[in-house]
Amino acid sequence: MAGRKPSAMNQYLFHDLAAAHRTLHARLNDRLKCLGLQVESWRVLETLSSHDGFTMGDLADIVLMNPPTLTKLVDRMVSNGLVQRTLSAEDHRRVHLVLTDAGTDLVAKVRCHAEEQDRDIVERLGEESAQVLRDALRSLA
Repeated sequence: MAGRKPSAMNQYLFHDLAAAHRTLHARLNDRLKCLGLQVESWRVLETLSSHDGFTMGDLADIVLMNPPTLTKLVDRMVSNGLVQRTLSAEDHRRVHLVLTDAGTDLVAKVRCHAEEQDRDIVERLGEESAQVLRDALRSLA
């Protein structure tokens, strides 16, 4: 990769993956700053917009966060009126997370930034290479 100094780490594919992730994550974070959000908040909003009633455990797996960190993030999102906790109708010991109206409105604004970054990646790689990369990454995950 251009701009990186030679290092023993450069021989490892997983290092290249981590470097790419770091760069793309930082770019999306920069795009979301105008909305006062971070990438992790977008992941939560986007996930909850697709389906109501995720538990914290389910959400942690999907948004790639450890549960204690996710709990702190969700607490802030609840305080900001973006997410609410509801008791499960089937089991009152379980708490489900749902978007509020404000959260739903915000996810639409945030989505355009994420989609723009996704288009930038596809444009840079080309459609075919982007699909090969997506398939490869999904097989690794």
